Amino acid sequence: MPGIPWADEFGTGLSAGTTSWVVDIADGAVQYLRGLPYWCVSITLVRHREPVATVLHHPVRGETYRAERGRGATLDGRPVTPSAQTDLAAALVTTSQPPFPGAEAAALAGRSLGDVLPAVGAVRNLGPTSWQVAEVASGRIDAFWEFGHDDANLAGAALVASEAGATVTDTGGAGWRPGAPSFLAAAPALHAGLRRLLAGQPASASSHVG
Repeated sequence: MPGIPWADEFGTGLSAGTTSWVVDIADGAVQYLRGLPYWCVSITLVRHREPVATVLHHPVRGETYRAERGRGATLDGRPVTPSAQTDLAAALVTTSQPPFPGAEAAALAGRSLGDVLPAVGAVRNLGPTSWQVAEVASGRIDAFWEFGHDDANLAGAALVASEAGATVTDTGGAGWRPGAPSFLAAAPALHAGLRRLLAGQPASASSHVG
């Protein structure tokens, strides 16, 4: 689409223009530079600060997620859906940090890790933020959370996850939008329990949450 400007991937927010492309040639650049295979390429079309179409490609694995608003999400052309997991104690969840998280986001990240770890099956950081969120869309990962502003890495991935049927909000439960200070994408049955954990509250006693 000629004439559409390119947003600065390293900025903390998306372009304020009507329409822009947001491109990250290496989400997971630290891993890429160290010869690790955990990175991906993303390109997202944004209108009025909302993602409307995106492609995420993992060159090492040869896999590609695509999503378009209102038309679902796919992995290598096949529709994807999130995990049907209902038990937090068996859930695989992941987290990450923005490139420049700031003191408050770093403190929240540390606290949240201590709150979530005892309640779930496993917590990991598997590299690129956008790819981890997309893996929630396909059910390979049960949930992902992050504190801090990370619009460029989250916008396209949030579209993939929401179009697949995952629940995508900030950690307070409001629908996620660029500029939000936190992010949570989860299998629908796990979202409420994880949101309580991230708020410093206990999950339901049964760990079966809706």
